Amino acid sequence: MQPIQLFNLASRQAEWLTIRQEVVAGNIANANTPKYHAKDITPFQAVLDQSDVSMARTDPAHLSGNDLSTKNDIDIKDAALDQEIGVQESGNTVGLAEELSKSGEIKRQYELNTSLIGSFNRMMLMTVKS
Repeated sequence: MQPIQLFNLASRQAEWLTIRQEVVAGNIANANTPKYHAKDITPFQAVLDQSDVSMARTDPAHLSGNDLSTKNDIDIKDAALDQEIGVQESGNTVGLAEELSKSGEIKRQYELNTSLIGSFNRMMLMTVKS
C-alpha cells in the first residue's frame, strides 16, 4: 500500500502559509519604518515544482510530480515594488492595502486547506468503518 500524499502536501502548504503570514505581518508591522523594504516568499508553485510526489494526471493542466521533503525551498526575498505606491519618501516600500489583501488571501487558503483535509479524513474514517 502506498502512503497517502495528500496529508503531506496539505502539511507542506500549511507550513508555507505560516511562513508567508509571518512575513506579511512583519511587513505590516514595519509599514512606518524608514527604508524598510517589503518582503515576500517563494510562491507555493515553486515549492511544488521542486517536489517528487507522483500524482496521476488525467489532464495536462493538472499537477505533475512534487517533493515535499525539504524546507530549504522557501526563500524570503524583497517583494516586487508596488507600482501604485512605489518607494515612499521615507524609502519604505510597504503598501498596507496590498499587505492586508495578502493576509486575507492567506486566511482563505488556510481555511480551504483545513476544510479539504477534514473532508478527506472523514471520508477515510467512513471507509474504515464499512
